[in-house]
Amino acid sequence: MSAANAADGSDPGKRSQILEGARRVFRASGFDGASMGEIARAAGVSKGTLYVYFQSKEALFTALAIEEKRGLAEALFRLDSADPDVWAVMRRLGLTFLALMVRPEHVSTVRMVIGVAEKFPELGQAFYDAGPTHGCSRLAAYLDAQVAAGRLDIRDTPLAARHFLDLCQAGALRRLLFAAGPEPTEEERAYLVDEALRVFFAAYGVKG
Repeated sequence: MSAANAADGSDPGKRSQILEGARRVFRASGFDGASMGEIARAAGVSKGTLYVYFQSKEALFTALAIEEKRGLAEALFRLDSADPDVWAVMRRLGLTFLALMVRPEHVSTVRMVIGVAEKFPELGQAFYDAGPTHGCSRLAAYLDAQVAAGRLDIRDTPLAARHFLDLCQAGALRRLLFAAGPEPTEEERAYLVDEALRVFFAAYGVKG
């Protein structure tokens, strides 16, 4: 790391260090309970350095939320359009997607974003664009390829992408957001995804 990078906030290692410290503090204290001083201590940097990289707590939280959701979307939606077994491709996606959606740390992040979205709607919009919108766009592109290959029959692929992801969750994330039950087991997740696939292909599968 050069002195210039440290001074102008362009060092990616330092930025990641700050984000990791912020992640721990936000999860422990929530958005309102977290302070920039506490985040600086957790990240092992001075408050001056913290403000070089992020001008406010809101900017820091937004960057953290966007990074988390975009990382999830990039990891999840690597779909092989050339694979003729669409069911298997989408099953792998569904299982991975649902497992990540119900992780305690993801549930905690979603709760925090919901809690601050009314006060900072731009934060909620950024989180939504980086995660659900980005992920659905990638899935819709995959579905477009399957329609072109004659493997699916879909008029509105962005809507079909949302249908599939919502079917996979089937209320599981909502239940966890309200602390209304335990995290679904691996067997329960498999059942939800298999039922999502059954309904999805009943609607969008090519009729013989």
